[in-house]
Amino acid sequence: MVVERAVILAAGLGTRLKWLTHDRPKALMPVAGVPAIVHVIRALVGQGVRDIAVNVHHHADALMQGLGDGSRFGVRLYYSPEDALLDSGGGALTALRMLPGDGPVLVHNADVLCDLDVRRLAVICPADGCALGLVPNPPHHADGDFALHDGKVCAGGEVRYTFSGVSVWHPAAFAGHVVGEAFPLVEPIRRLIGTGLCHGVVHRGAWFDIGRPVDLLRAGRAWRG
Repeated sequence: MVVERAVILAAGLGTRLKWLTHDRPKALMPVAGVPAIVHVIRALVGQGVRDIAVNVHHHADALMQGLGDGSRFGVRLYYSPEDALLDSGGGALTALRMLPGDGPVLVHNADVLCDLDVRRLAVICPADGCALGLVPNPPHHADGDFALHDGKVCAGGEVRYTFSGVSVWHPAAFAGHVVGEAFPLVEPIRRLIGTGLCHGVVHRGAWFDIGRPVDLLRAGRAWRG
């Protein structure tokens, strides 16, 4: 199953990167000489995504001018400006209104680089629910976020994993929230866990969260996507 629509969350302030984001958004931080968000866009296009909405806030003009309409990447880009930050969930839901069509949508953090096959998420995503990509816990997040039992994401368990920042959603999974409302993505995730409509897979391939300077350097040495 091919997911043709995506939201890239790129509105964050990048505070963990300190001085590096004073004059640019985190999404434009170079990794192996290429802006992080360009790596993400290319990876998604390679998996069949054709329409991408990007939420923007910090240095929004630089990000929009740097990416343009997406034609040079083989994709159509749409922008969802946020005067006030809407958090991950509000940003995703509000950006969704920019996209044509009504099928499932991939939600991808701009500061995450990974080689997760989106189709793995698409085929397990329940109707009106979501599917999360999970990864083994990195050293800076040793306790993880969620457990996984028989393909369903659980709030607790002996073996826990970290949310990768990559997920597939049916738009109906955001029921109860409205466009323009600020809320974290974990709110609908927890609700869907409670109803059994949050499924997941563990990704053991390449995964980099470039939110901290040390992680940005590590990704630059290893990532050539």
